[in-house]
Amino acid sequence: MPRLGLSRRAVLRGAGGVAVALPWLEIMQPERSARAAAAPAQRLLCVFTPGGTVLDNWRPSGTEDDFQFGPILAPLTPLQDRVLVLDGVDMKSAKGEQNQAGLVAWLTGSAQGLLNGFASGPSIDQVLAGRLSRGCRLPSLEVAVRWGTGKSRGLRSPFNITAFADTPTFDPIMPRLDPAKIWEELFGAAPADPRGVAWDRSILDAVSERYAKLSRKVGAADRQRLERHGDAIRELEKSLGSVSECRGPERVDTSDYDPLSGIHHPSDAGEDRDPVTDAAIPKVGKLMIDMLVMALACDITAVATLQWSDTEAKHTFPWLGLSEHLHFYMNDGGYQPEPLTEIFTWYATQHAYLLEQLGQARTTEDRSLLDDSIVFFGSQLQHPANHAKTDMPFLLAGNGGGLRTGRYVRQASQSHNDLLVSLLNLCGDSRTTFGTPEYCSGAMQGLT
Repeated sequence: MPRLGLSRRAVLRGAGGVAVALPWLEIMQPERSARAAAAPAQRLLCVFTPGGTVLDNWRPSGTEDDFQFGPILAPLTPLQDRVLVLDGVDMKSAKGEQNQAGLVAWLTGSAQGLLNGFASGPSIDQVLAGRLSRGCRLPSLEVAVRWGTGKSRGLRSPFNITAFADTPTFDPIMPRLDPAKIWEELFGAAPADPRGVAWDRSILDAVSERYAKLSRKVGAADRQRLERHGDAIRELEKSLGSVSECRGPERVDTSDYDPLSGIHHPSDAGEDRDPVTDAAIPKVGKLMIDMLVMALACDITAVATLQWSDTEAKHTFPWLGLSEHLHFYMNDGGYQPEPLTEIFTWYATQHAYLLEQLGQARTTEDRSLLDDSIVFFGSQLQHPANHAKTDMPFLLAGNGGGLRTGRYVRQASQSHNDLLVSLLNLCGDSRTTFGTPEYCSGAMQGLT
């Protein structure tokens, strides 16, 4: 007899799109095949940090399964079993201007286009959006912090775009920049009920018919879970006097943060400073992470990208006591590995916070967002001063698609195009090549 299956995402929303967090039900558990093959990853999150790394302080020591993080990645130590460190991966497809080419190639595996300097192919996030975000409100969500500094002057430029449409023209996709507007768009007022029912009524009433139909199809244990869940929602509604929705994270006052600072303080060399906005970067970054995690948890989207800046990052780091911008420490003021190590370690601290939040967001009784997702951390180059793109500082996290974490994997100068193929495969896309074909030799081995 065929087993009734139920997708968590398919029943998460009531009328008008308001999300209801269903309890875990037995029918949500996928049937185990004879070989128990890993299911494809359900979500992809890509995180960009500018400037590469100080490789000697980034590279772990030890063996594949018994390693220790270096100073830069040390903040990830409590999450070491959820991280896969890749070493020896070269960005061979980055052809063009030294900073721009690396950013363009990071998710596309392609060179800069001859006409506009943008990508000559789509990015993997956009290729996967149609597959992973089916049924979600947004196909993908791109956000950026302290974006558009330096030569891009707050405008869309090859210096600051990571996402490129899966269309014949590979159109560059602007990230969302204003945290207050992002919060409103994702978690603002509940949408109007298409049947004309006001949303001051109980959300349980709006979905009661679905619950009743579902209860007739499930076993006794699941029926009891649904009944208890309904009772809990009723009690919550009584105590709060409002509907039960998939709510956004706590709102933060970001009135001191100018998301268009690059336009309001245009300067190629970063001499026109915006210290107030720079000081707000940590709290804005945390809010961006919290919103991304909740957007994934609420199935608003299944594909997202977070940029911590553009490739130049010509903003200061006052919370670290650093009064110059990243590019100054990279090469404008001479190569300075000590302040760079401080900056890159701070970024690793933010990575740790992101993974902690993904790990705390439950999808079933025994699984989290991190269990079913792939997180790809990268940059546009490896060496801050000479812009080398060998031994790229790439990290993977999460266990979606059967990714085997808790390891330090060394590759022998393998093309990062092969890594992109592997990420596509982990997410259920079976192609064997991606980006510039001459830099592809097949999926990268040893990830699962």
